[in-house]
Amino acid sequence: MAEQKLAAADTDAATRKIARLIANIERAIHGKREAIQQILVGLLACGHVLIEDVPGVGKTTLARALARSVACGFCRIQFTPDLLPSDVLGVSVYDQKTSAFVFHKGPLFANIVLADEINRTAPRTQSALLEAMNSFQVSIDGTTHVLPQPFMVLATDNPIEYAGTYPLPEAQLDRFLLRIKIGYPDRGSELKMLKGHQLAHPIDNLKPVVTARQVLEMQAAVHRVAISDALCGYILDVARRTREHKDLLLGVSPRGVKMLARAAQARAFVLGRAFVLPDDVKALAPTVLAHRMVARHRDIGGHRGAESILAEVLDAVEVPL
Repeated sequence: MAEQKLAAADTDAATRKIARLIANIERAIHGKREAIQQILVGLLACGHVLIEDVPGVGKTTLARALARSVACGFCRIQFTPDLLPSDVLGVSVYDQKTSAFVFHKGPLFANIVLADEINRTAPRTQSALLEAMNSFQVSIDGTTHVLPQPFMVLATDNPIEYAGTYPLPEAQLDRFLLRIKIGYPDRGSELKMLKGHQLAHPIDNLKPVVTARQVLEMQAAVHRVAISDALCGYILDVARRTREHKDLLLGVSPRGVKMLARAAQARAFVLGRAFVLPDDVKALAPTVLAHRMVARHRDIGGHRGAESILAEVLDAVEVPL
């Protein structure tokens, strides 16, 4: 009984922290509660988030608002065609006084990294992020450097039909836990934005509402969120259907299966529950799985075909009661 009371108290405290985070971020971006919850799912699931949408809808604002709401290290990297891997990771410089090479850390060595317009840089520089996003470390000149914790990459991406962009390769996309869209705001939210930006950008006045240590504690708590065997079986059935689908060249990988289960745990935690529901899995499946799938006949951008097929699969697989 005492353990149950303690667990309930911990859940209530986490719920209050999450509510403060959401309220703080909403001071800078209005009418996008779902997108904010999704980005918090990525943070608490120890994952990375790709925000893909047309220019000007608030992708960078959302990422910066999250970074400002957490008391931790933040760095923004503007990805450009001439950006080099060393500009992101850092470089070893020869020190004449010590007769040794000294490593100077790049902007990637922060807790929250905003990779702005990631698809405007060449694949060589994009690939510099692979080890960091997968293993939370980078290897340079034979030496491994561990990244600070928590560590999260928030990347923004313009659709590839826009000039001057490079499509993200499948290996890079697979490192993102979620690929989300923001969309245009409704009229009321856009009116609030116009009024709120008259004197200054609201993001300039945001203060941290949680610490990096509190984020680590919540990340640990997410792993304790219960997910039933039936729901695990449901996730596996969805993945198997995608691997066998005649219209898919590439189905959901084992990494995708693991990521969907972890994201569902994080969503349940964000919504104040200690257990995963089928709704958590179904709500997150498009944002977790679609960008990991490759359709045989892709539309421009390569995603809409996979999303349509995934929707068919989700309708066909029986949801556990």
